[in-house]
Amino acid sequence: MSAAVITGPARVAGNLFAFALDVMVALFRRPFQLKEFLVQAWFIVKVTIVPTAFVAIPFGAVIALQTGGLIKQFGAQSFTGSAAVLAVVQQAGPIATALLIAGAAGSAIAADFGARRIREELDAMMVLGIDPIQRLVVPRVLACMLVALFLNGLVTVVGVIGGYVFNVVLQDGTPGAYVSSFSALAQLPDLYQGMIKALIFGFLAAIVASYKGMNAKGGPKGVGDAVNEAVVITFTLLFIVNFVLTAVYIQLVPPKGM
Repeated sequence: MSAAVITGPARVAGNLFAFALDVMVALFRRPFQLKEFLVQAWFIVKVTIVPTAFVAIPFGAVIALQTGGLIKQFGAQSFTGSAAVLAVVQQAGPIATALLIAGAAGSAIAADFGARRIREELDAMMVLGIDPIQRLVVPRVLACMLVALFLNGLVTVVGVIGGYVFNVVLQDGTPGAYVSSFSALAQLPDLYQGMIKALIFGFLAAIVASYKGMNAKGGPKGVGDAVNEAVVITFTLLFIVNFVLTAVYIQLVPPKGM
């Protein structure tokens, strides 16, 4: 096994980290490409809003059914609302949003940049003294973060409503117990956690998609490979980062009532 094969993943991770730093530095450069940002934000909304709405309903329903069945075995049906809602707010909402952003918007970004790469448009921009990161990447990153934040709110609201309906209709729960248990155990930092996760996940999805697209090689096949790799890498990073953020949150914010 050659040294290049062994060090390849580490080199890619280092280049991706360096690319993310370049993007963060470019966030504060002017002029800001407002028109490109609005165009990309509207495009991301169009390709994700409907799937997000449909995915949020089964997410909330499944969580309500699973947590309701488990809690019922312990004789604590009155806490079903808090368990289901907190699961949606803290975990299901941000993760569902991130998967849709990465799968729909991320793949489109990677394909766009890959096509520009093989047509040498990015090289032409650099020859003209235009920074592709500032001109093209930064608006897409900010658009993904903004849309991810709003989609997370949509998933949370729809998921909570869906969980409420399925708990009351299918599990013979009472509306009062569902709402009172949620208000008794939930706290405002739980909502902040979901919002911060959505912003970070949107940032990661856009960064990975932009990096893989701008480094595509080998013609149209290379563009397709870059899109596939971007989606797979983003999914992997999302679950790793979600675990880290959840662990940090549990340590910093104690449960309500403790």
